Amino acid sequence: MVASLALSGCPHIGPHTVAVDRFDYSSAISDSWKQQTLLNIVKLRYMDLPVFVDVSSIVASYSLETGGSIAGQLSSADAIQRDSVLLGASGKYIDRPTITYVPLTGEKFLIGLLSPIDPKNIFSMLQSGYAADFILALTVESLNGVRNRSAVAGAMQEAEPAFLRVLELLREIQAAGAVGMRVEEDKAKGTIAVLFMRRDDVTPEILEKQKEVRRLLHLSEERQKFVLKYSPARGEEDELAVNSRSLLQIMAAFSSYMDVPEEHLKDHSAVPSVENSGENRESRIHIRSGKEKPEHAYTVVHYRDYWFWIDDSNWQAKRALMAVMFFFTLSETGGSNRLPVITIPTQ
Repeated sequence: MVASLALSGCPHIGPHTVAVDRFDYSSAISDSWKQQTLLNIVKLRYMDLPVFVDVSSIVASYSLETGGSIAGQLSSADAIQRDSVLLGASGKYIDRPTITYVPLTGEKFLIGLLSPIDPKNIFSMLQSGYAADFILALTVESLNGVRNRSAVAGAMQEAEPAFLRVLELLREIQAAGAVGMRVEEDKAKGTIAVLFMRRDDVTPEILEKQKEVRRLLHLSEERQKFVLKYSPARGEEDELAVNSRSLLQIMAAFSSYMDVPEEHLKDHSAVPSVENSGENRESRIHIRSGKEKPEHAYTVVHYRDYWFWIDDSNWQAKRALMAVMFFFTLSETGGSNRLPVITIPTQ
């Protein structure tokens, strides 16, 4: 009777699992997503097929069973055995998670991987605070025909000086709050994204930088706003042609900043580094490699007997990897329900 009363006062296990499971599963999914993204970037340097596996659902089932017993025996004065009391208790706890993985395949996935990112999404990230020089360098092949650094078919082509200067100027103009983007409705063209450069309440120095951007990109110096349009060629007078990259191109560009082990360069199993290797190694975006697993890394993967990782102190590479993950979501490479469903029944 005492054991039964004690067991009846035990709290429910369900509420206490929410705080633990919610953050543990969230952290596990986040870490595995970073590792999967980095691994596929590394594989592209080896001309290997990138494979993405999504976590479609998580069902964590808990079961707690307890029991108790009490028994006794009273004997007479003439009995050989004495009085006795027997106490018994039992318990069983089961944690049985079921995780469902779905490989991302099919036409929709392929289209999302190969289709250029909508320029509207690129400039929306600028509007949300991402640095213009970083986002445009990562996601754009050219602006109004002015070419960025590009990796095509294993060959590396450096960016035109005009493109690098435009990135520098746009970053300064952005910091001054003199550039922005908005979405407008046009009856003939439908929804369009418009980039505008503000002239009022802007210092003369910023105005001169805006003029230089227009000159380098062959834009009209009189216009304040330009319609964003996807095109590899120069646009019309009122357009800014953005030759945006696909997600696969972005990942390939990221992989060009990777240290390929000398062993893999000698056996030609990996695409060689660019001729100007000094720039590649000194770049702020850097994927390191080695035989020993690093102790402190932002994310690390094992591939072909080597470890590849991003240093936790390399915030530029961390930011680039996070941007790739964002654009993977924006490219609609999966189904309509992108987020894992977490269901935790308790018994």
